[in-house]
Amino acid sequence: MNKIIELQDLGLKDYKETWDYQEQLFKSTVDAKISNRRNNTNIETKNHFLFVEHPHVYTLGKSGDISNLLVDEEQLKVKNASFYKVNRGGDITYHGPGQIVGYPILDLDNFFTDIHKYLRFLEEMIILTLAEYGLKAERSPGETGVWLDVGTPFARKICAMGVRASRWVTMHGFALNVNANLGYFDLMIPCGIRGKTVTSLNVELAQKTVDESEVKKKLLKHFKALFEAEFVGSLNIN
Repeated sequence: MNKIIELQDLGLKDYKETWDYQEQLFKSTVDAKISNRRNNTNIETKNHFLFVEHPHVYTLGKSGDISNLLVDEEQLKVKNASFYKVNRGGDITYHGPGQIVGYPILDLDNFFTDIHKYLRFLEEMIILTLAEYGLKAERSPGETGVWLDVGTPFARKICAMGVRASRWVTMHGFALNVNANLGYFDLMIPCGIRGKTVTSLNVELAQKTVDESEVKKKLLKHFKALFEAEFVGSLNIN
């Protein structure tokens, strides 16, 4: 099994351009698997991990409700934001500057063929990373992602997740609020869940900004341990 993961840090990149690039990598892996099955070959499939930061954008999953976006097209333009319907699970999410977005494009046949375990590992990576900053992050029953103060009136989401998988190949991933402008979350009902707020790491730590390159390193450390993988490639460190 190939547990080498090719790491790319794309920096600030348009959502649609990144989505197209994900689809290209995803299709390449799926096509290799189909070819292996049809031709009884053993082409080694590749695994990828993309870090990216997007300009302001709202995305709606295939089972999402458009009414959870609380602004119209003209209001989006005023906010310099865009909107896309996407082919991942989940409802509506926001991406923007100050948010670390990660897109693992893995052939789970190289790791384990269990999508629920995959999502729990992604959540665990976030939970372990936030623990290094002194935060007790948790899962919320029935709600994918990572939260603080679960089960209290102060429950707030710090990381959203939504994935797509076909033939055990994954795409899309997670969005961790690190230095996010939380005002943009007021323009939607986050993940379609009413009555719960959203937070960011810098807000929780009462800091103006948190070093995002440091957070990325911690995320990769925990991902590597959980998936028993090795990374090749490097981060964009300014």
